[in-house]
Amino acid sequence: MGDAGPPGPVMDRDEVDRALARLGAEHEAVETSLLALQDHAGRRLLEGAELTGTTRDRWASAEQAITLLWTYFDAYAGTLRTAREIRSRRRWSSRDDLVELTELLRGECVTVASGAGGSAPSSITGPAKLSERFTLAALVERMNALYASSLDMVVSADAVWSALPARIDLLAAELGRTRQLAHSVGVRPGEHPAGDDLERITGALTRLRAEVVSDPLTYWQKAPGSSAPGGGRPDTAAYDRQARALDEVRREIEAVLTVRQDAEARLTKLRDVLSRADRTLSEARSARGEVLAKIAASEVPAVSGPPTALQEQLAAAADYRRHGQWHRLSPLLESLESKAEDELLRARESLTAVTAPLAVRAELRGRLDAYKAKVARLGFAEDPFLVERYDAARRMLWSAPCDLRAAEAAVLRYQRAAAEALSSPGGPAGAAPTDRRGEP
Repeated sequence: MGDAGPPGPVMDRDEVDRALARLGAEHEAVETSLLALQDHAGRRLLEGAELTGTTRDRWASAEQAITLLWTYFDAYAGTLRTAREIRSRRRWSSRDDLVELTELLRGECVTVASGAGGSAPSSITGPAKLSERFTLAALVERMNALYASSLDMVVSADAVWSALPARIDLLAAELGRTRQLAHSVGVRPGEHPAGDDLERITGALTRLRAEVVSDPLTYWQKAPGSSAPGGGRPDTAAYDRQARALDEVRREIEAVLTVRQDAEARLTKLRDVLSRADRTLSEARSARGEVLAKIAASEVPAVSGPPTALQEQLAAAADYRRHGQWHRLSPLLESLESKAEDELLRARESLTAVTAPLAVRAELRGRLDAYKAKVARLGFAEDPFLVERYDAARRMLWSAPCDLRAAEAAVLRYQRAAAEALSSPGGPAGAAPTDRRGEP
């Protein structure tokens, strides 16, 4: 206790008793917190772990802080015990007792060695301070600050250890199952991109787990603006990337499995589509010869040969299936299915283009016969002029080679003559054939 006397007015008995009660409650709270920190699972894990990086540096500081915390607490407890002993000397404390209690409870009466939490700091201007003096209130504030920083470090590391390693292990187990499945369908490193991806994910997960175990604070994301110990959450971004990558590989493996299950049906369908395309092209080539023989003055497009390249790829696909090379069969089947449908469509378009002149001739024949039937129904079947026009058009359409442009002009002439005959006022009896022979 200092020679300068008590700080401020001397406390009375009631003030002393209230102060002792409050400081006693603080003592119990601090002791409970320190014991909880001592028994915290995260602290025990930190003590036994081989730490690296940020976590190693922060744990070294935290260990010193925890040691200093107990030193401060012991000094606090000793001063509080001394004050309680003085107060318990007599029921009604004397003025000397109250002066001494005032100094203990309010003055800088707690002395703590500066090297208590580590080596004493050196000074280039003189000898280092060997001790520090605190009031009980200041010592409580110092203990609270050290406790908060130490607990924050312990809780953060423990939260990462509680969250990430278990999730990484579950993902690694899923990775192992996926690798076995991939191996069964021929997806292996160096032979298929998905096999290479599995190797990369395996290495990434192994490194991630080692880093999380040795340096958990690297994977801790502190909550913005939070000052509470452990305010934040584990940073799972690296884990999430590998989980997404594995999910993509798994979908690709499932696609290969699907190929294995329905490969024969898909190959049979491909053969059928390509066979239909080949037959359609054969029909187009045959039709082209017919058109060239029957239709004059018409440009008929050439017809390509059968799709030999696709047949070769189809044979390769069948070979992949026989040898169980599903990872190679999968992309080849997808490509072939698209190309085969395109080939069938091209063959149909070729047939349509080649037979277009025959379709035009058939349409003209149908139109000519339709007008003849209409003329006959209205009583003009024996009209010599119409018969002559009809016969001229019919000869052109039913002769080979047929000149489509001339035949179309003849059909139009017959249509116009029939329209004039049907609109004449005299009807069948009153229509004079010689009146219409002046038409060109």
